[in-house]
This record gives sequence, structure tokens and C-alpha cells, in this order.
Amino acid sequence: MSFDGVFTHLMVAELNQQLINGRVNKIHQPYENEVVFVIRSQGKNHKLLLSAHPSYARVQCTTIAYQNPNTPPNFLMMLRKYLEGAILAKIEQIDNDRVIHFHFTRRDELGDLQSLVLIVELMGRHSTILLLNNATGKIVDTIKHVGHSQNTYRTLLPGAEYIAPPKQTTLDPFTASHTKVFEVLSTIDEWTAKTLQQQFQGLGKDTADELIYRITANLNDKLRQWDHFFAEITNQVQPSYIESNGKEFFTPIPYQSLLDESSQITAFDSLSTLLDHFYHDKAERDRVKQQGGELLKKIENELKRNQNKLQKRQQTLQDSENAEAFRQKGELLTTFMAQVPRGAQSVTLENYYEENRPLAIALDPALTPNQNAQKYFQRYQKLKNAVKLIHQQIAETKEEIAYLESVLAQLEIASPLDLATIREELVAQGYVKNRSKQRKKTAPSQPERYLSSDGTEILVGKNNLQNDQLTLKTARKTDYWLHTKNIPGSHVIVRSEDPSEETLLEAAELAAYFSKYRQSAQVPVDYVQVKHIRKPNGAKPGFVIYENQKTLYVTPNETILQLRQ
Repeated sequence: MSFDGVFTHLMVAELNQQLINGRVNKIHQPYENEVVFVIRSQGKNHKLLLSAHPSYARVQCTTIAYQNPNTPPNFLMMLRKYLEGAILAKIEQIDNDRVIHFHFTRRDELGDLQSLVLIVELMGRHSTILLLNNATGKIVDTIKHVGHSQNTYRTLLPGAEYIAPPKQTTLDPFTASHTKVFEVLSTIDEWTAKTLQQQFQGLGKDTADELIYRITANLNDKLRQWDHFFAEITNQVQPSYIESNGKEFFTPIPYQSLLDESSQITAFDSLSTLLDHFYHDKAERDRVKQQGGELLKKIENELKRNQNKLQKRQQTLQDSENAEAFRQKGELLTTFMAQVPRGAQSVTLENYYEENRPLAIALDPALTPNQNAQKYFQRYQKLKNAVKLIHQQIAETKEEIAYLESVLAQLEIASPLDLATIREELVAQGYVKNRSKQRKKTAPSQPERYLSSDGTEILVGKNNLQNDQLTLKTARKTDYWLHTKNIPGSHVIVRSEDPSEETLLEAAELAAYFSKYRQSAQVPVDYVQVKHIRKPNGAKPGFVIYENQKTLYVTPNETILQLRQ
């Protein structure tokens, strides 16, 4: 389901119950298009997320942790100036549109009561958040500045008069009379989602499809089916995450039109917790892609460079196996120099190394016979010298490739909070330049903690620094260590000297999930006690060697994350 007008209506009702008359304690802007208000209400703090993200625009309470930028953006500074300490008096939806008004009251410098409205418009790539002075109707500031050249209908700039989005002429399904709804339903000939959307405001495709599904099941009782649906979503909300036919949906109640025998439904206590579950990974991936784009590009380029280097060194090793042939050709050219014509491209000589069999030797026409012989000796000597180092160089390049692949795998599973640690690691390893010597120090991110079904603690490293800390310092020698076999991924520690088979399988599934082969089946995972692991001197972060391991084969599934504590 999209965050349509119907879902907006229900979310506003939920937020009104939680937040009304709450005081704004803090305001943060962790990302370019998202603002988080910490509102003290009913004896506890609530984090209200307002997102104008082009793909994931939404309004909800959230429990997800966010990392704030070192320098507050201008929009955030403005919000803090006007709204910190303000009281949230009312939350209202405009008609059944995806436009929400948050009404705040506060005392200004003179002690006079001031009315401010924070407007959130959830309209895809046109989504925005702006603060309006209710008395003047003027925009104080907006998270996205839109000039007249970008939008001829209205200007969204500080000081401009606020013009609301164009009003729809369709019916509001929550306020329309029974008579009017019956009249509209009675005139519909073609029962499609698009037809309903053209008649009623705020119906997303999934909601319209659900209404069509219910109404067409009993066309003689259309109004009753309509009333039953809206009564159910209003009075019997059951926030549901639905997986069906390879797609994911979030709905206020289980939508019958989305269900079949293979569907899976997960129920949630509130619409906000449902959205945290649905959007968290998607939004995190998008943020990591945006914020970690520079790192990703750098590591991909380094990986490609090292792969090319490995290919050349392996070719040099292969050529070195033919070094003796170059020496022999040089010797033959020197011995039979009188038989070598000047300016020839090749010559055939008796090879006394191979029972005088004829051997064709390529020549450079621009060189004398002696110079051609010396060229073969030089190639022989070069390869002979190279082979002394080439095995070590190949091993070093393979280690470099393995390290870079592990960093790429970590970037794929990283949260925005992990990016700073990964960057620090890459700065220390010389892959990335330090942005600023005076950059504020952030607390190192911690491994994720899980509890197995029998209550055993499982720790998962999310980057190489965490992996080293976890395996080499945190873990006891008798704990069990798990890692995908020959696959970049996380170090996993089971805090037990005798874990159950169930715990080992769950830990193995976590290791497979937090690896490069997250989407694969039958992923091999090695497990061994920590006492059998060691880190070679000078090895890259996260690299260890081990022995006496056993191997499990598991198929990772996102449901394993339910063990998280």
C-alpha cells in the first residue's frame, strides 16, 4: 500500500492520541529531507519523523536511531528557533489528501501567544515540509525551496504567501453522506480501481482494489460493503505487513484482495511500528547509497584496479614458466648468428636442446642478429627476476581483493550509523583521505546483539573494526565463532562454550544473512571455537585464519532478525 489519503487519515488519528498537548523538547534533521521532533507527551518522549523523501515520504512516530550531522542545516536552525518549547495543539489532515497540518503555539520574545503551522505535503518527488506563520499566511521557511521558474502555480520560498496544493473535486470518503456515496456507486459501470479513484479522494491503488474486491463480491449490497470497510479501518485497525507473490505491502487491516495461500501476514501494535518495519531497511539502503556513494565508488575502483593487477601478475607468472625458452632462443641466435639474415622477421634454426629439431624464432627486423639475441636474454633475465617476487605479489593482491570485497559486502549491509566507522577504517588503511582534521569524534558503533531461541547471546560485527574487536578482544576463547566460508561477511560470536544445535543454526543464518550471499540458498558457514583463530601480523582489519572448523549449510531469511535485542 502507498501512504495514501486513507492511511494518512488513520495515521493522523493515531498521532493525535499520542502527541496532542505535548511539548517539543528537541528537533533534529538527520538527513536532507527528514526532520525528527522529540515531543514530550503523556509522561514520555516520542520521536516524530516527518519525511519529504521523494520515494519514502511519510509521517510517523519512530524508534529508529538517527545520527545527526555535525553542522545543523539552516532549515533545522529555523525550526529550533520557532518551535523548540512549543506546544503541539492539533494535528489535522486537509480533506482526505496527503497534506497534514501540525498546529503549534508558543510565546514569543514579548510573551505574546504565537500560532505556527508546520505543513507536511506527502506528494512523491514534490513532497515538502514548511513552517507557516498562521497570522500572516507567510512561509517562514521550507525544507525544499521552489521558485516560480520551477512551479508557476505557487512559490515555496521564505516570505512568500503560502498557496495550498490544488484542491480536488472528488468526494471525501470519510465525510461524504450515505446518499451521495450510494448515488456515485450506483452510477459506476466499470468496476476498476481507476474508476473509484476518479470519484473519491485519497484512495491509493491498493485501497481502491480492496474496495472493488469487496463490492464486486456482492454488487447488490454495494453501500453495505463500503460502510463495512470504512468502519473496519476506523474502529478495528490491525496494522499488517503482507508478503504476497514476492511483493510487500503495509495496510491498516489485512486486505483480502492481497491474500492468497502463499501470503504471509505480520501484525503490529501501531501504524508507526508497521512503518518502521516496512521502511527501515529500504530507507536505510537508500541513505547508505547516498551517503556512502563516494566510499562505494572508491572501493569499486580500487577493487577493479587490483583485479587487473592480479590478472597481469598471473600472466607474468605464466610467462615466467616460459623463461627457459627465451634463454634457449638467445643461445641459438648467438651460436648460429652467421645463419641469421638481417631484416628478417623470423629464422628457423636447429635446436640442439631438442635433438636438433627445427625451431622457428621470431625476430625484430629493425634489430641486428646480436641485438635480437640480447633481447631474448633480457626477457629471460626479467622473468627470472620477476618470478622471485611474483608469488608474494600475487598473494598480497589476493589479500587486497579479499579485503576490498569484505568492505563492499559491509557497505551493502551497513546502516548510516556504520558509515562513519567504515570511513575511519578506510582512512586508516590509506584508501580515503581524511575530510577534516578537526572533525568531531563519534562514538564507535557497537556490534548488534541477538538472543537465540534458547536465550544464548549472539553478537554480529557490521564492519571490519567491529569484527576485529569482537573476535580478538570481546570473545572468550571458549566462545564459538562463525563466518561464511570463503565469502565476505560479518564475524558472528556465540557466547557459549557448548551451544545447542538450534543456537548454532540461528547464528549461522545470521552470518549468512550479513554476508555477500544474503540472497542465496544453502550458504556454507564455518564455525569453530575462538581459541582456534589467530590474526597474522600485519593483516588487514577483519582478516583472520582458523583451523579445526566444521561447516553448516543454511538459507538466510530476514525473519532471523526477529532475534535482535
